[in-house]
Amino acid sequence: MYAEYFGLNEKPFSIAPDPRYLYMSKSHQEALAYLLYGLQTEGGFVLLTGEIGTGKTTVCKSMFEQAPDEISFAFIINPKVTALELLQTICDELLIKRAAEASKKDLIDLINQHLLQANEQGKKTVIVIDEAQNLATEVLEQLRLLTNLETSRHKLLQIILLGQPELRDLIRKPELRQLSQRITARYHLGPLNREDTAIYILHRISIAGGERALFTDGAIQQVYKITGGVPRLINLLCDRALLGAYTELQDRVTPAVVKQANKETFDLRLKGAKGRWLIAAGLFLVILVVSALLSMQISESPTPKLASATIEEQSPATEPVLPEPLPSAPPIVEPRQEPQQLTLPALWPESLGFGNSFDNAFKDLAALWLLDYSDVQNEACNFAASNGLRCLKKSGSLESLQNLNRPAILTLYDNDGLPFYTLLATADGDEALFILAGQQIALQTDVLENRWFGEYFLLWQPPAGYSGLLYPGQSSPLINWLASSLAQQGLYQPTGTEEKLEGALLGALKRYQFTSDLVPDGVLGAQTIIQINRSNNIPGPRLYSGGVD
Repeated sequence: MYAEYFGLNEKPFSIAPDPRYLYMSKSHQEALAYLLYGLQTEGGFVLLTGEIGTGKTTVCKSMFEQAPDEISFAFIINPKVTALELLQTICDELLIKRAAEASKKDLIDLINQHLLQANEQGKKTVIVIDEAQNLATEVLEQLRLLTNLETSRHKLLQIILLGQPELRDLIRKPELRQLSQRITARYHLGPLNREDTAIYILHRISIAGGERALFTDGAIQQVYKITGGVPRLINLLCDRALLGAYTELQDRVTPAVVKQANKETFDLRLKGAKGRWLIAAGLFLVILVVSALLSMQISESPTPKLASATIEEQSPATEPVLPEPLPSAPPIVEPRQEPQQLTLPALWPESLGFGNSFDNAFKDLAALWLLDYSDVQNEACNFAASNGLRCLKKSGSLESLQNLNRPAILTLYDNDGLPFYTLLATADGDEALFILAGQQIALQTDVLENRWFGEYFLLWQPPAGYSGLLYPGQSSPLINWLASSLAQQGLYQPTGTEEKLEGALLGALKRYQFTSDLVPDGVLGAQTIIQINRSNNIPGPRLYSGGVD
């Protein structure tokens, strides 16, 4: 509504954790550094805490984007589970086949076997648990026991816990002291300071296409005063303030507009809550009056004392009804509830259901690669490897997935936080084609909102001789393939004497990564190879080319 009025491409203050809008304050940079450092350590726990809305999940998604390809993540967003349910969820997230009636021991054995296989392939497994302050002590102890899984040289599992400040108190419990001793990195993410709040507002407006300051200095100071520098509250307030400035035909947001937006965004909810309590109290008083009138009408009945006693027992309740709720509702309580209110609309058509399994989705994905995945006893990635393909499981934005240009299985979540899977076959702009149990369904990409948190799984075709990541300075059978591939892009002139990833060849690879919106680190991994295959028109299904090449 107001975006066009202010010359913006989109609304800049959505509360969705979009990595494009990530503003890395000094605190956020330190938090991300701790997470990335934790990925390099041998097993154990990494702890990231912070108040609601300070950006923990967004920092975590940035970590997903920057993590090396050899790291597999299991992202758990529903921590209110038993120890058995946790193990089941980990198996599902890591695509480990399990029997429905498997015991805890059976599941731990399966997880251990999976971790050993991953370790043999040079891969690392990391479990990320959001809202970890809701984990029961029993479940945390089970997680600690999982970190005991190891080889003679390496721990096999890393666990990252994201949570509110209560998580720190939970970890300090005496019965969890062994877990606390295994935390290799911990960081508490606080709100933005006054200066960062101003930069944050300008940063988001700039990303949305804004070319001028839309908030006066006084308005920004007012935003900081009201929100305390909590990014989610800043987003809620600034979005309302821009709408207010638009309706009043102002070209900038002023302190007065911010104050009014505060009343409409936060204070109004408190008044609404107060009103609901007053209505409830009023209804209760009406009941008392009616009861009194009825008792007066039957005052000549044989049991007048009973009627009088009934009124005497109820009347004291009139005193606590009005004052009790009001003091317990400080101004930030309702904004903290806002994410739940905003995520209630289920844009995914419920008629399609929420129960599609990963195996069914993988059948649909294999079919796009002209493969028949009928033997569901064969693990998906083993099946892919037997057909010359590899699996890639990552987390990122829809934009980053479109950049890879390969169809992918998306992990969505139902109303109870349980995962289900669908195949994103094509995505061109806002139009998308999903395949669900063999049925093609054309929908808008916004159906993913509130259901998809960035997790995807895709297949890709490695060149002959690929055995894992190739780092600068290393030799590999892939050197000649890389030189030839970059030559097709006009970035390199092969000499025929290349033996290692170094010199001009390394420089050409970094230039290619940079122009392909990849991290120009000079490491040849899955994402870079997928992009090279795409650039050189290697056959395979594409996300926005309308099918197999």
